Amino acid sequence: MTGALHDIKVLDLTHVLAGPFCTYQLALLGADVIKIEDPSAPDCARGRGPDQGGNADGLGLNYQVQGGNKRAMALDLRTQEGRALLLQMAQRADVLVENYTTGALARLGLGYDDLAAANPSLIHCAITGFGDSGPMAEIGAYDNVIQATSGIMAQCGGQKAGVSFVDYATGYAAAFAVTSALVQRQKTGQGTHISVSMLEVAMQMMAPEVAAAQHPNAPQRDKEAGIACYDTSDGQLMLGAFRPQQYVKLAAMLAGLGHDVAGLSGIRDWPDVWAIPAATKAALAAVFAQKPAEEWVVLLHAADLPAAQVNTLKDAVQAPQLAARGYFQTTANAPQTPLPGPAFTMTQGGGGLRSAPPKLGAHTRDILAELGTPEQAIAQLYDSGVVA
Repeated sequence: MTGALHDIKVLDLTHVLAGPFCTYQLALLGADVIKIEDPSAPDCARGRGPDQGGNADGLGLNYQVQGGNKRAMALDLRTQEGRALLLQMAQRADVLVENYTTGALARLGLGYDDLAAANPSLIHCAITGFGDSGPMAEIGAYDNVIQATSGIMAQCGGQKAGVSFVDYATGYAAAFAVTSALVQRQKTGQGTHISVSMLEVAMQMMAPEVAAAQHPNAPQRDKEAGIACYDTSDGQLMLGAFRPQQYVKLAAMLAGLGHDVAGLSGIRDWPDVWAIPAATKAALAAVFAQKPAEEWVVLLHAADLPAAQVNTLKDAVQAPQLAARGYFQTTANAPQTPLPGPAFTMTQGGGGLRSAPPKLGAHTRDILAELGTPEQAIAQLYDSGVVA
């Protein structure tokens, strides 16, 4: 099946997580993504992950999970020849994605104005911690810094989340912006500059809380009893009773089991949900402690209530649901490494993993040949270290 982005050429000047994840989404959907790295300082994700042999080969798992379906070119943009080659490639590209600090590429003569002069129809996407304007525009940031700056950590009791979810949400936002710009270009014929801010993505993921924090009468509420984690006799249970009607179902289910939780059956409206007394929450906790988590999940699902046992990550990746959907995929040249594929399916034009993540510079010679570079000139570029 041909992917939805077949024939779209993307220059990928990204590193670490957010940027490579953005371009991985485009690659999964069939775009020709060329990952361009410094020969002497490639993407540091290549050396990160639990497989030390893979790290040494520049194929660390942190790189592999977002490196499939891409081609790899090692190009030194600090050299005049390297910059000239990138501008030549930009003339033939549809999209360029980068996540350098604001202004870094412009100082090399490779900013949006320079690229747009070479190709007015180019879509240029810059991913940064704080966007490309404002007093923090030139400050670098990682996921943990954004979690702290945005208020996410405070919302989570002062703890940093154990996964880099802001990075990945930013990658999704950037991929959405790029595909939107491609649709826009079909109408206007013009490219555009996209600025993606990790801070603004973090705010977007907390939209209800962010809006409430700016309201003069923002309610101060305790944790809702129905959206909470409870200890059971053998593990933890996450309950998802959010709406008043779901509390009615919860009360009925528990009553059918002989548990009349005081204060639960009277819930009929939103103010009731927010005002559940501590004694009712404690009674719920005592009830859930009487059975195993798996048994509660069966009972709650039968009552049409969302619930789940709190899994370890090792258990979660082995879930039959993921296997049934074909989420983890392998390639013919790397069958031993299951990698995450697209998080959605399409009846037409969907995506998938077709080729394994490449080593540094694996396709440099092929890409130079596609540009029409003579073999003698290619040899000179290799000899001078401009490419690798």
